[in-house]
Amino acid sequence: MSSSVSPLAPKNVPDMPVIAGIRLATAEAGIRYKNRTDVLLAVMDKGTAVAGVFTKSKCPSAPVEWCRAKLKGGKARALVVNSGNANAFTGKTGRASTALTAKIAAKAVGCSESEIFLASTGVIGEPLDASKFDGVLGRLAEAAEPGDYLAAAKAIMTTDTFPKVATATVKLGKAKVTINGMAKGAGMIAPDMATMLSFIFTDAPIAPAALQALLKAGVEDTFNAVTIDGDTSTSDTLLAFATGAAAEHGAPKISRASDPRLKAFVKAFNQTLANLSEQVARDGEGARKLVEITVEGAKTKASARKIAMSIANSPLVKTAIAGEDANWGRVVMAVGKAGEPADRDKLSISFNGIRVAKSGARDPDYDEAQVSEAMKAPEIAIKVSLGLGKGRDRVMTCDLTKEYVAINGDYRS
Repeated sequence: MSSSVSPLAPKNVPDMPVIAGIRLATAEAGIRYKNRTDVLLAVMDKGTAVAGVFTKSKCPSAPVEWCRAKLKGGKARALVVNSGNANAFTGKTGRASTALTAKIAAKAVGCSESEIFLASTGVIGEPLDASKFDGVLGRLAEAAEPGDYLAAAKAIMTTDTFPKVATATVKLGKAKVTINGMAKGAGMIAPDMATMLSFIFTDAPIAPAALQALLKAGVEDTFNAVTIDGDTSTSDTLLAFATGAAAEHGAPKISRASDPRLKAFVKAFNQTLANLSEQVARDGEGARKLVEITVEGAKTKASARKIAMSIANSPLVKTAIAGEDANWGRVVMAVGKAGEPADRDKLSISFNGIRVAKSGARDPDYDEAQVSEAMKAPEIAIKVSLGLGKGRDRVMTCDLTKEYVAINGDYRS
């Protein structure tokens, strides 16, 4: 973890309410770090539904493979997360580590190993000594309380500079239901640091299939629309848990994601995902600028997304922003290389609401001093208008600074 907090960190941390059916505890297991918590145990009541989405990497971590296999059961009793070691690219040893961790956790909680979910974050390629969880998870199960989400978020940090939490409360039927979330992520650099983890908890009574559909749809314009450096993790894991405890207070049991009674819940659920994913962008390794890229006038939304990601992942664009330079030529480059329909002579570009390029050339009203002053802001909005259709999308990213190179140059050492 960095000793200095990102200047883009949220100014206020929300009070995280208790969610019935969820208990949390953290400890120091000595996985990699010294004198800090590095393991989280979340214990869920019987009947808790679980849903998950994971990395699309063809080299997934052992915990990702474990969760994918157990997700079919639809039920969860515990989540174990460790920081310091990603348990990725560890072969048979990694699979044995996940099995041993699940065995220890199941014994501690008193449930089946198929109801244990796992996530690991940290260095890739080094074996994870799961025997370090022996005894620790038992003590955590006894100490777990309906809890301290901020402490839980701190335990799963690696190069993060601040813990990421979010909460929302909404009515479902006659009952008030709560959604709490936490995330970790600051860089996704293979093969040393390449993980993003997030966990959502709610007391809403939602069936596993419905929760899965909500989660899969919700990530498209939130976590899937954020990039720090364009490197897909081996370990990306987003899990959602629904205890169903709100049913005792009048919340209807939901079996379909299309249930109209879910309208307000879905909005709050997606806002929680959006909040957490933006915090990941705010904590990009070495970041000093939060960057929102909007592409409009594309042929389709999918085309707009590809172009926006091309801009967001361009080292040249990101370093220009770090240098507070409204270099629209680099944006033009990124649009052109995206491989999507674009017409140079219809292209317009704006930085923080100031149009710098119009109809394929520099804007006739361009004022260098005005734009330079705007680029000093901590949040930069780049807008690209293609003039080809109605497709529109937005993605979040950050600038690329010298500190990013320093962090990733010596991560393992």
